[in-house]
Amino acid sequence: MLTTPLAGFLPDRLPTGREPRKRRGRTAEGGWNRRGTGAARARNPAGECGRYPRGVTFPVVGMVGGGQLARMTHEAGIPLGIRFKLLSDTPQDSAAQVVSDVVVGDYRDLDTLREFARGCDVITFDHEHVPTEHLRALEADGIPVRPGPDALVHAQDKGVMRAKLDAIGIPCPRHRIVADPADVAAFAAEGEGFPVVLKTVRGGYDGKGVWVVGSEAEADAPFRAGVPVLAEEKVDYVRELAANVVRSPHGQAVAYPVVESQQVDGVCDTVIAPAPGLDQGLVLKAEEMALTIAKELGVVGHLAVELFETRDGRILVNELAMRPHNSGHWSMDGAITSQFANHVRAVLDLPLGDPRPRAPWTVMVNVLGGDYPDMYSAYLHCMARDPQLKIHMYGKDVKPGRKVGHVNTYGDDLDDVLERARHAAGYLRGTITE
Repeated sequence: MLTTPLAGFLPDRLPTGREPRKRRGRTAEGGWNRRGTGAARARNPAGECGRYPRGVTFPVVGMVGGGQLARMTHEAGIPLGIRFKLLSDTPQDSAAQVVSDVVVGDYRDLDTLREFARGCDVITFDHEHVPTEHLRALEADGIPVRPGPDALVHAQDKGVMRAKLDAIGIPCPRHRIVADPADVAAFAAEGEGFPVVLKTVRGGYDGKGVWVVGSEAEADAPFRAGVPVLAEEKVDYVRELAANVVRSPHGQAVAYPVVESQQVDGVCDTVIAPAPGLDQGLVLKAEEMALTIAKELGVVGHLAVELFETRDGRILVNELAMRPHNSGHWSMDGAITSQFANHVRAVLDLPLGDPRPRAPWTVMVNVLGGDYPDMYSAYLHCMARDPQLKIHMYGKDVKPGRKVGHVNTYGDDLDDVLERARHAAGYLRGTITE
């Protein structure tokens, strides 16, 4: 983690003219408008704020998406008295089970988004799939959207992301947009040949929308999706890393320790914080890169920068995510301020919390669904075996390979912390029975 007088707090510009700091958008009559974060938009003549009556000042955060990230972000807002309004696909979604104010609707429909935004003081997300033009329409309506569409498009479109990172001097794998399988073969010939990695520029996650192809004949499938295809060199890497940062509207930023992210079948399995044995120079480089990306792209909220550590000692950017991220789940129990708490603070333009770790090592292991759906009965063993274990379940139906929860462990000895986390996740899944 970057060492500064503010322990990781790096404003790229300090707030000015705050004497003392005033709640943004608060009117003298006790109501709210959107001056400073959008066009003026009085809540209503009675001075109501969201679902609160006159005189109650806590804001309402509108969360688009009802998955586990929304659930855990809502949890982080509870101690602060922050109210959440949720736009969810179904009433059974992970966050819809715990948020009191739920709208069931399609985030791809602009009228639905506009109606949902009524009564919200800011809009944020647990995924990057809301159409960019819809977010621009919300901003034109005077609704603060964080992160905004100009930033979020870099997480929505891999081609746009690569072009921007090139422009600001961030190292990436060799890449270009390709037109057809023959163009893929030409791209391979421009470098070290096959295999190469092909990605649809929009819509992929957790290994979906990504192909490793060994010949022109294998390169046909990505083009069937009807969206542009990005070709990248297949990087010879030692391991995958992630640098997580959070940035607020006035430019304050915090950097979490760089972590090692271990993947199984394209899905995150284990995260170790901090990344063991990582050269301090690469630690600082990764954190500086993430903070630079957040500033240059105008990110507000949490940014995860997924990285490759190459065999020749470099780090390259793989992917970006502008929301809380699986590689930051360890921070719920292992950091002074979690990624979820800092995301809430950032979208509300509150001072950010300390990102430093509480223990020398924290390990997160995802709990995936298997053939043993009764996970609750496993709590007795897991909790008795490890009283320090932290279990986080998402309220999802158990299906093979589905992320249904995660566990966090922490301590002074990495081997012990790893064994405890992997045992607990395996026992919950049913792959370990003693």
